[in-house]
Amino acid sequence: MNYNLYLSVLLIIATCGTLSMVVLSWKRRELPIAISYGLGMLAGAFYTFGYAFEIVSPTLDLVRVWLRVEYIGIPFGSMIWIIMVLQYTGRQAFIRKWVVALLMVIPITTLVAHYTNESHHLFYKSMTMDSSENFPLVSLIKGPLYWVHVTNSYTLFIIGMGLLIQMYRRATPRMKKQIAFMIIGSCGPYGGTFIYLSGVTNLSIDFTPFGFLFSGVCYMWGIYQFNMLRMAPFAMQKVFESMQDAVIVLDLDHCIAGFNQSASQAIEGLNRNHVIGQPAVQIFSLYPKLVERLVQQGPTSDNKIQITGKVDAKFYNVHLSLISDNKQKIVGKMLLLSDVTEQVHNEEALLYKSRQLAELNTFKDKMFNVVAHDIRDPLAVLINLMELMEEEMKTCGESHDEIVHEMGHQIQNTFTLVESLLEWFQSQRGGMVFNPVIRDLAHTVQMNIRLIQVRSAGKNINIISEISDSLYVFADKEMLDLIIRNLLSNAIKFTEYGGSIRLKAEHAEGKIIVSVSDTGLGIPVDQAESLLQEAYPVSSLGTAGERGVGLGLTLCKEFVRLNGGEIWLDSALSHGSTFYFSLPAPPVATDQSEHQDGR
Repeated sequence: MNYNLYLSVLLIIATCGTLSMVVLSWKRRELPIAISYGLGMLAGAFYTFGYAFEIVSPTLDLVRVWLRVEYIGIPFGSMIWIIMVLQYTGRQAFIRKWVVALLMVIPITTLVAHYTNESHHLFYKSMTMDSSENFPLVSLIKGPLYWVHVTNSYTLFIIGMGLLIQMYRRATPRMKKQIAFMIIGSCGPYGGTFIYLSGVTNLSIDFTPFGFLFSGVCYMWGIYQFNMLRMAPFAMQKVFESMQDAVIVLDLDHCIAGFNQSASQAIEGLNRNHVIGQPAVQIFSLYPKLVERLVQQGPTSDNKIQITGKVDAKFYNVHLSLISDNKQKIVGKMLLLSDVTEQVHNEEALLYKSRQLAELNTFKDKMFNVVAHDIRDPLAVLINLMELMEEEMKTCGESHDEIVHEMGHQIQNTFTLVESLLEWFQSQRGGMVFNPVIRDLAHTVQMNIRLIQVRSAGKNINIISEISDSLYVFADKEMLDLIIRNLLSNAIKFTEYGGSIRLKAEHAEGKIIVSVSDTGLGIPVDQAESLLQEAYPVSSLGTAGERGVGLGLTLCKEFVRLNGGEIWLDSALSHGSTFYFSLPAPPVATDQSEHQDGR
């Protein structure tokens, strides 16, 4: 019975089916596994197409022609198949150039040996026509190079099947169906070759091409029913190359189906081998916040989730979406992590600067109050002097040179103070500007003593400065003046008539420590402990009923801190108080002529 024609038609149909798989793979060529699968199907198409015409060829020469067509694909089938298995089982790291080159050695040798067999007969020892089946078939006696080719093919087959079986044993029930179709489909060509070589059928027909037909059916069914060859959804692969966000794909059993390079860098567990098919709960054991979102049934979106790694903590916007196939059937989930660490840090910086700005505004308000207090006293003295002079002129008409002289002195001091403060305010318009210079401490103290001399004289308080002329500090000019003036004003305020105030300074460990001591009322222990800790201490009446806004010490504390120093106090009731503050000493020795500018 001449059933070779029917077999030939069947093989041509198988070739058409195989080529349709090649076209499908080309459409999904963004997936690396689609490329290897398509090449494998193309190799099988050459085999089935050539054999379809080989079994109907009447002469040996024509058989040789179709054998050459078959061997365009035969040598490379196993090599391409093992590469596909490595990709399918998540072992892409093994697919390197030198590995591929090594795998190509025997296939290329097989191809060359087959095409040059007539000159050496190392591949086929002999080729004859056999008509025992009522139609001509070629009978081949294989040579040593043929058996090298067969040994290499089955070695790769055994290795690949071992990897697939190992993956099957560790997979979830849903994944096992896909892997089972992969295993069954892969057995087709190798099973056909085994039947042919073993001779169990006593037929000279090669069943390998029919094995490709069987594999094509299995693969086709697996692709459309179980998405068998999809390591990750096609949509995700299209954006992998351009996305900096981390993308992780999960199946319905919450097992890892795929991820991109950014994900492996963001999530510690994804940088290990053999992650594909593993439960996400196990991989994300270090990230409980991610696990909570993975088990959600529907899509979720969370902003600024902190994920802590071994090195540092980062913030991500986390989006979980469902993946549907063409029939709108849910086939998996996609987790998208967008790194917003820099954005969060920028927001924190803005909040910090906003708080600083609010503090500076509050500080500015306090400053204006203190400045108004400083200016008010000299102006009040001027008003009193003017009133006194008017009364004297009305009553006795005597010479008022002394009063006029004192008024001129006070006006000059007030003008100097106001001019200095205005210049400083102008420099602070863009924010608090700290401009330290080298200052002659003794000169600075004497200048501020003169500014408040009327107040001290009004209470007959003696202010004594024991600060050496050779002592210098490195501080902001206006801040230093306000510190000294406020501490002296407080000392005058709380010192009884006829008391004294003493200023001292000493050098200690790169700092200049200044003390302002008075013989006043002193401060209770509980109040002294909290006085410098309070942001807005309550003002108390002075010994002569003087009032204040309670902000002088707040400014002193802030200005001392800005200059790199500290402020503290010692006090005892009825024995007076001593306020200490430290300031940096000048960084280098400087000629005194330079200090005059700092005055």
